[in-house]
This record gives sequence, C-alpha cells and structure tokens, in this order.
Amino acid sequence: MRIVVTGGAGFIGSHVVDLLAARGDEVVVLDDLSTAGAAPRPDDGRVRHHRLDIADEAAAEVVRAFRPEAMVLLAAQASVKVSMRDPLLDARTNVTGLINMLEAARQAGARKVVFASSGGTVYGTPAASELPIAESHPHRPLSFYGLTKSAASGYLRVYREQYGLSYAALALGNVYGPRQRPDGEAGVVSIFAGRMLAGLPCVINGDGETTRDYVHVRDVADAFVRAVDRGEGDINIGTGVETSVREIHRTLDEVLGLGHRPQFGPPLAGEVARVALDPARAAEQLGWSPTVGLVEGARSVCDWLRAEAYGALEPAS
Repeated sequence: MRIVVTGGAGFIGSHVVDLLAARGDEVVVLDDLSTAGAAPRPDDGRVRHHRLDIADEAAAEVVRAFRPEAMVLLAAQASVKVSMRDPLLDARTNVTGLINMLEAARQAGARKVVFASSGGTVYGTPAASELPIAESHPHRPLSFYGLTKSAASGYLRVYREQYGLSYAALALGNVYGPRQRPDGEAGVVSIFAGRMLAGLPCVINGDGETTRDYVHVRDVADAFVRAVDRGEGDINIGTGVETSVREIHRTLDEVLGLGHRPQFGPPLAGEVARVALDPARAAEQLGWSPTVGLVEGARSVCDWLRAEAYGALEPAS
C-alpha cells in the first residue's frame, strides 16, 4: 500500500514508519524535522523523506504526486504550554496544516486518513464517575492545543460526509517511550528521566497529583498501523489507568536507583486534572490492547536515553 506519514521522522511517527516499512508498504514521509527524536531512517526502496512543513503548498504537491491510498497524520504542534503561549503558531500547524493535508488527500484520491488526536486534552476535566473516559464524552478542551485537536475531529467528519474520505481519529493518552526527546516542551517521562540521568532537578507543576493515561509508543504505533486497514471514527488509545506525575517521578527514580527528590512549581494554565481513557472501542474496532506496563516502559526510556540522548542536557557540575 502507498501511505503518506506526516511527522514520520518524529517520536511516534518514526515508530509507525518502521512498522509500515516492515510489512512492505511504500511510505512517503513529510516532516520539517523540528522535533525529530533521532536521525531519520535513510531513504530506501520502501521509505522516502521530504523535509516540508505540512501547512505549505509544497507538501500538498508531494501528496498529490504520490497518490497515496492512506495518510497517517502525526505532524503537530504538540505542547499545551506552547499553545497557551502562542495560539497562532498552534493553529497554523494543527488546523491550517491539517486542512492542507486533507485537501491533498481528497485531491489525490486517498481512501482513508488516520489522525493523531489527543485524549489527554479534548475531553477537558471529567468527573470521577466518568473515568475512564469513553469516546461519547463531550469535548470540553481547556487549552488551545486541545481546542485545535477537537476542531480537527469536526473537519474529519465533514470530509467523510462530503467527500467519502474515511477516517480514524486516535485519541491518544500520554505517549512515552524511546526516541522521545528529553529537552522538549512535552513528554514528562522522557524529560524527567533525562534530567535525572544528567543530575539535574525535576520540577513538578502544581502538587503532582494530576493524572494521565500513559501509553507506550510501541503500543501506539501498533494502533496506527492497525487503523490504516480497519476502524472508523473517534477511537481512544490508552490503558484505562490513571497515573499521577508524582508516580511517574517515583517509578523513574526506582528504575534508576538514584534517590532523586523533585522540586515543585506553579500549576500550568490549561492543564487538565485527571485523565484515563477507556480502550474498549479500540479493542472492538482495531483488535488492539496495550501490552507495555509502566515499569517496563520507564526502563525502555532510560535505556534509550543512556545510549543516545541524555548527554545533550547540561550535566551536573
């Protein structure tokens, strides 16, 4: 199958591209390399890279020329903090870029789009009785990032209804794992692990009791590949389990055996208090369920950072 993957050199996208290439698909990657977590895999008979911004016409031209059967849309401005600081930047990538790619997909005759939505932000803060959150929960985003992801679901529905472009919008929990940069704006597992390994302090925003549904990138990549062939509409990709920021710090410290003590800062604007995603529809639609536990996943992050990335951080004196 011919497949375009936007953000295919990034953290999640690079894992997706590896799986698609391994099963024999022909893949075109569109990525501006602004958040690539490792050197992109070299072009070969299965994968070709184009360093392009998804909001630019040149990216749409590549899609139309390739005529993919499916598109996996992972390129995004992915930080809540950045979105609150610069909502125009957030919207340019997450709304304008999305529409540019959907138009290109329609014009190229693609049959399906698989989109990376955000289960951690689109639903807002649910009541305790509503956890884990099902796809039927109303969208009540508290950040501009969550708002752009919520708006994307509407665009995807209209493109399906008006043009017959099938879609699966995978509402992801907090994705973590190897290749996630420890020096970025998002990704608390990688950030904390990188700082611990470099002997630097970790700052917990607020009291550390905010929870997220942490799902390993290996499981997430598997969900995207499955969704190319099956599944329709909004689908949660998570574990159904709440994990607090304090527990993330504690788990990493136990894996590394450092006796590291966190520092505490003010809470973040637009941050949701509690998240856990019901994965039942993913099991039904995709035959998918999570397989990587938190301790195993935390160890995979630490192992990758030891080998590849943590030296980029300023070491302790």
